[in-house]
Amino acid sequence: MPARPPRPARPSASDQLLHNVVSRLRLRHLPLLLALERQRSVSRVAAELDLSQPAVTKALREIEDIFMTPLFERTRRGLEPTATGTAVLAHARVALAEAEALGRELTAIEAGLRGRLRLGVIPYVSRPVLDAACAYGLDQQPRLSVLVREGTTDELVNALRLHELDCVIVRSFYVPGEDIVQAPLYREEPVLVVPARAAERLARGTLDWHRLAELDWILPPPHTPVRRTINTMFATAGVAPPLPTVETYSIKTTATLLRSQPAAITMVPKSVAAELVDGGGAAVLPYTLSWDLPPVGIMWRRQAEQNEVVSALVAALRKVVA
Repeated sequence: MPARPPRPARPSASDQLLHNVVSRLRLRHLPLLLALERQRSVSRVAAELDLSQPAVTKALREIEDIFMTPLFERTRRGLEPTATGTAVLAHARVALAEAEALGRELTAIEAGLRGRLRLGVIPYVSRPVLDAACAYGLDQQPRLSVLVREGTTDELVNALRLHELDCVIVRSFYVPGEDIVQAPLYREEPVLVVPARAAERLARGTLDWHRLAELDWILPPPHTPVRRTINTMFATAGVAPPLPTVETYSIKTTATLLRSQPAAITMVPKSVAAELVDGGGAAVLPYTLSWDLPPVGIMWRRQAEQNEVVSALVAALRKVVA
């Protein structure tokens, strides 16, 4: 009697999980998971997505069956992601960002463009660098579609890591890590800017930090590199940092306040001060200042295949600052 052939070994749990994710997970599953993360409630997700509650519950069970474990647990505060759920949600955000980017890039290509560049910039970027960054895509043949998103360094680096942006021009104070590459571009000197009609009076005598602290300060939001640096400068001079009258990173808002508020004052990089003075109503005080603010640099994601568009942009910006 011939021997029976050995039974095929059952796949391990890890093999089965990998098979499920590769063969059964669909892009349409991901918006539901992200909606559950936002809303923390099946009923609110059903209302947001215009579905019935049983349909949402059934879809979640199907997705959890793919991952072979619960992705959310019920708590007093609503649905909370499990450890597995947290990992899945992180990848879901990236996957959806990449899918949206691909769709928009293909739309640009169909319209006769070369592709799309998603660029993040902090508000305090020198005009020549910003001009060069924007002109880079428009000078290509065929042209690139360029998205410019403004934000703080923290916001933009986070968007870069979520694949919402291709590269960012920010303060180079981050330790880039394995996923981020950075290249410094330039350093900046700080200057004090005040209303033009108050400049002569405020420029008399030596620099007096106590007197300056009593003015109406326009400062960037808390926890930004420039704000932290200005606070440190006051502390080093033995003066408590001023309580800002207005907190903004907007150059346009700052210019408006300098024209309308006689006691207004701000400290900005010299390149930004030039824009404020050119707009009229503002003047630079003749004091030499220094700060240890990190340089402005460009960051992009480290990828197995080099992004030629980003590489060419980095080279173009380095030529401008050279």
